[in-house]
Amino acid sequence: MPVSNHRFHANMSDNTVVNYQLFLPRDYASTEANYPLILFLHGINRRGSDIQRLDGYGLAWVAENKQDFPFIVVTPQCPADSDWTKEYDSILALVSDIQENHRVDEDRLYVAGFSMGGHGTWDYASRSPQLFVAFVPMSGWFDPSKAMLLTEVPIWAFHCVDDDKVPVSETKDMVQALTAIGAHVNVTYFAGLRHDAYKVIFETFSNAVLFEWLLKQKKTVQSGECRCD
Repeated sequence: MPVSNHRFHANMSDNTVVNYQLFLPRDYASTEANYPLILFLHGINRRGSDIQRLDGYGLAWVAENKQDFPFIVVTPQCPADSDWTKEYDSILALVSDIQENHRVDEDRLYVAGFSMGGHGTWDYASRSPQLFVAFVPMSGWFDPSKAMLLTEVPIWAFHCVDDDKVPVSETKDMVQALTAIGAHVNVTYFAGLRHDAYKVIFETFSNAVLFEWLLKQKKTVQSGECRCD
């Protein structure tokens, strides 16, 4: 199915509206199966109120160009004067609405994001490990002093060593902080991609092992905690 544009009115005190794009797997309409969901958080240059700024961009673009992409992809648009940490409540409301209205495998909810979205991915990992079960920050940053919040969270971080916007040290510092407290984190470093969103996102999600890893992360029925099969 092609990516479609939507507007979500969050039932919140400030009457929040969230523009978003939705990708459904090609066989969604012909099956009764539930599908894992990836929340994708874009970078700073895609902020605004024109949803078409997300056309041909990000994980939804990757999904559209794969015949057998097995995930629902939700790509909200961040308002021009905001960032993903500020939009946390409205984005969780959006995810809840998608769960209610689509066949989502509620044991397999993931977050991925690039640059500002990578920062948002780290942040959501620290705040919602009970809802989302794995996180893929790309070219992002976070506060290493908050590493203790991520000790049990499955994370696979990606960054380019010659990133000219967000230094690779931002990811290296997080990896070091997590390793120092005995936490495990997967990390992949690219070369030659700089801070090119298209290249970094494409290279990240061209990794078949990443998809295998994501699908192994799920909640246990009994506890709601993440289980890595």
